[in-house]
Amino acid sequence: MNNRRNRLGRWKALGGAALTVAAGLAVRSQTDGAFAKYAGDALYTVMVCFLVALVAPRLRTIVVAGIALAFSWLVEFWQIVGIPPLLQPLLGATFNAPDLLWYFVGACLYWCLMARCGRA
Repeated sequence: MNNRRNRLGRWKALGGAALTVAAGLAVRSQTDGAFAKYAGDALYTVMVCFLVALVAPRLRTIVVAGIALAFSWLVEFWQIVGIPPLLQPLLGATFNAPDLLWYFVGACLYWCLMARCGRA
C-alpha cells in the first residue's frame, strides 16, 4: 500500500512540476517586466518543490518547501561567486537580492497549495 501511495505521489509531483513549467512559460509569454521576472522566480521554487517531492514523496510538505527554498537560495548566492558558463542558461548568471524574497514566496505558495489539497 505504501509503495502504491509513493508511486501515486510521484506521478502527482511530476504532473505538478509540468504544470508549473507550463504556468511559468505562460506568464513569460503573456506578461513582461518585473511581474514576469518575479513570478518566474516564485514558480521556479514551486517547480523545485515538486521535484523534491518527486524524489522523496514521504517528506512532509514543510520539509519539501524548506529544501527547495534552500536550493533556490544556494543557486542565487552561487551567482555571486560565478556559475560555470555551461550552467548559466539553466541557473542564471547575475545575483539579484529581491529574488531571495520571491523564492520564499514560491515555497510558501507550494506549502499553501499542498495544505489546500490536504497533503500538509
